[in-house]
Amino acid sequence: MCTAILSALPEEQATLLDHLQHPQRQMHAGRAFWTGVLEGRGVVMALSGMGKVAAATTATALIERFAAARIVFTGVAGGVGDGVRVGDLVVARDYLQHDMDASPLAPRWVVPGYREARMPCDAALSAQLWQAARHCAAATGAGAHHGLIASGDQFIASAEAAQRLRGALALAGHEVLAVEMEGAAVAQVCADYGVPFAAVRTISDRADDDAHVDFLQFVQTVACRNADAVLRTFMRLLPK
Repeated sequence: MCTAILSALPEEQATLLDHLQHPQRQMHAGRAFWTGVLEGRGVVMALSGMGKVAAATTATALIERFAAARIVFTGVAGGVGDGVRVGDLVVARDYLQHDMDASPLAPRWVVPGYREARMPCDAALSAQLWQAARHCAAATGAGAHHGLIASGDQFIASAEAAQRLRGALALAGHEVLAVEMEGAAVAQVCADYGVPFAAVRTISDRADDDAHVDFLQFVQTVACRNADAVLRTFMRLLPK
């Protein structure tokens, strides 16, 4: 059973790719897909690029072209929840699209044709990812969190925008921990195909006015290291 590892940016899985055994590169839909073996398990690794459409395209290709049995997303996010600090790990319990508003055709944040605003991650897969994230966070002194992540085609880069988004979601009962630009789209694709999905994000900023400062440097160092540690631990937890 092939596990797909998906990220938006090359820096987010560069170290993982270094550990891939028997790597083979294939081009499809304008993207490079790397197949091989990681921690004794078959994997396919891919970069989606940024944004929900790019993420959905890549997730669909992973399922239809490469027969991925499960998809795990790793990357960075902006922290908005209480106690969520830069360097912490957040494992998604579920996702919503914070820029989805088809009202009055559907309630705000609900994708038309779906019953709820939140799209859950696979419980068993997320539990294994949560176990790996807690282990790695304990080793580095970082915090680990498990809950709601919101996705949208916006880079939240001001304290005002972060507070406005968090407040609106909280009033509707959605206590969000982090924001990013891809995960909810992958969750939707995986729900459509019945493919288990889980995601872990390293908090790169607090989605405030300093969110752009040294972003790529953080991704290349802290986030890359976290992705390597968490995903390799996670792969060892999967049944052979």
